[in-house]
Amino acid sequence: MGAAGEAGRDGGVGNSISSGTFAGPVVQARDVHVHMPAKESLPVPRQLLPVPHHFTDRTAELARLDDLLAGEGDAQAGPALIVVNGPAGIGKTALVSRWLHTHEAAFPDGQLYADLYGHAAEGPADPAEVLGQFLRALGVASPPVGLAEQASLWRSVTARMRVAVMLDSAFTAAQIRPLLPGGSGALVVVTSRRRLTGLRLDGAAFFRLDALGPAAGLELLTRGVGEERVAGELPAVEQVVELCAGVPLAVCLAAARLAARPRQSIAALASSLAPDTDRLAALEVEGEITVSKALDASYAVLDPRAARLYRMLGTLPVPTFDTRTAAAGCAESEQWAERRLDELIEANLVEDIGPDTFRFHDLVRVHARARAESHDGEDDRAEALRRVADWYLRTTTAAERLITPAQLTLPRTYAHPSSPPAPFDTEKGALDWLDAHRHHLMALLRAAAGRGWHTTAWQLVDAMWPLFLRLRYYDLWAEAHTIGLEAARADGHAEAERQMLNSGAIGLSAAGRTEEAAVWYTRSLEAARAAGDVRDEGQAQLGLGSCHMAGGRTDEAVRHLNLAVRVWEECGYRRGVALAGILLGETALRRDDPVRAVPLFEQARRILVEVADPHDATRALAFLGRAHAQGGQHALGMAELTEALAAFRASGALHWQARTLEMLGRSAQEQGDGDEARAYLAEARSLYEVTSPADARRLE
Repeated sequence: MGAAGEAGRDGGVGNSISSGTFAGPVVQARDVHVHMPAKESLPVPRQLLPVPHHFTDRTAELARLDDLLAGEGDAQAGPALIVVNGPAGIGKTALVSRWLHTHEAAFPDGQLYADLYGHAAEGPADPAEVLGQFLRALGVASPPVGLAEQASLWRSVTARMRVAVMLDSAFTAAQIRPLLPGGSGALVVVTSRRRLTGLRLDGAAFFRLDALGPAAGLELLTRGVGEERVAGELPAVEQVVELCAGVPLAVCLAAARLAARPRQSIAALASSLAPDTDRLAALEVEGEITVSKALDASYAVLDPRAARLYRMLGTLPVPTFDTRTAAAGCAESEQWAERRLDELIEANLVEDIGPDTFRFHDLVRVHARARAESHDGEDDRAEALRRVADWYLRTTTAAERLITPAQLTLPRTYAHPSSPPAPFDTEKGALDWLDAHRHHLMALLRAAAGRGWHTTAWQLVDAMWPLFLRLRYYDLWAEAHTIGLEAARADGHAEAERQMLNSGAIGLSAAGRTEEAAVWYTRSLEAARAAGDVRDEGQAQLGLGSCHMAGGRTDEAVRHLNLAVRVWEECGYRRGVALAGILLGETALRRDDPVRAVPLFEQARRILVEVADPHDATRALAFLGRAHAQGGQHALGMAELTEALAAFRASGALHWQARTLEMLGRSAQEQGDGDEARAYLAEARSLYEVTSPADARRLE
């Protein structure tokens, strides 16, 4: 092989070859001779799209791309490769265009651009067409035919060049690989609605672009409609920006609609955007790429199974979802759901926000719901929701049995008995799950009640009892039991109705709404007597006693509590006797009579240990410690309180951690240990901020 052959093997560029004479350089790759006209005859390619005039903010994102470029330059010998992904309309192309324009000087040999049409109706661009375009821009007058030879020549031509290549709207990693230049002086930036995780094997760094913040969204809309118009309707403008969910394309479409209707109020647009079902339609502008069309294109290329999951998830009222929810809703295995979720994440239609936690962007959720409504029948959508509600009911009931095993649990009924197993096996894990999913449970409760699934609704409330008892979300407690009470009545289930009255009244009383609680307890007492249910009668008397105690009416409190003890002793409900004993002991402490209180707490604790109610046994221990400290046995009392605090910390019972810390603080205060008292009370106050703001204010 002669000199020309050596140049071809090394990817070099010579001024001539023996087979002919040309005016410019020649590149030889194997047996292909390619004529490259003299470089000075063509300008250095600067093909980047212009930066949109409305480009706004993104300072942090531009800095992050700078960091990635610096890291890529140090990490590999080949071209730097950065993938910027995100959902449709989020501003990927504008961001990368702006960023690369600011780095023009770093790439003196050119900046190349190609739209890969990843979601176009006619299908993704052929890499061979793109390579031909790039080679011609660099002076190759007649690129070879065939992708392999083009890619080889492309790498040879760019081996020693400092070029930046923007590959916009890519669909797959395979589409990108032939377009990677040679050498280490090049940069490739890919934008895609998909994650393109396969490019990790090629050394890619990944950056996901998220929505604009409210301030940037406001600035973007202002640029489109003018400061004067915005100033006149600022609250409506802020609402429009919020409803556009930080998607630049949506904000620009809203601005275009307003600009086309100069006499329309911005408040009118906000009203048309507010209903989810109409929001995407309201962002249609004739002749424009719309959010809806962009999402349609992403949806159209999904595997049918992933599309089915996408639609199902769009119908759910929950803010986030996990693999088990996805599996339950589609009546498939967790493995099936994992694979389909991976596809939706790869397509940037679903966001992965934590360990097994996913969500939709607001506008994507609207699109997914619309696709479900146009593709799936009402019966199919209702059945999927019912399967998810049943899974939550089954899982919440499993949590209830772990956390409050001694609590009476009413029977459960399921329309779909089979579902994935619960994701926890300990009391602490169960309480953490309830806490993390409390908004999901409330959303499903509202949905069940709205659809007339009365049995499911009150059973969900009944199963949520440990959440309310341990973590004291008072607003949710009251709302849930109001819904549950109505559902139990509609279901004609008298026992469930009394359960809702009692459990709801406990929450009202704990929230300081004692007058309302007393009304609920009185109705419960009447219903229990009418039904001849002695056990529920005792529960109502216990509740009335607690209401009177909270109101400072200790004599009336003791009367109701003694009535509760009497009826429960007659029916043999020992746990109830112990619970009443705790309240009688509290009453004695309020009367500054620790001598009477101590045996009441001791008896209550003994019974509660025997009936396997560890939480309430620990409550009795905490009060016993306080009674001992108040009665002069300070060391014993502090030890018992410390033991109770450790148990409450282990179980995650925040409210009772705070109560015990407060008792420790009061006991230390009585001993004259001011520093220790302040530390205990400060920690108690911080916990009360979460569980009982009224108690936090009291400790101030």
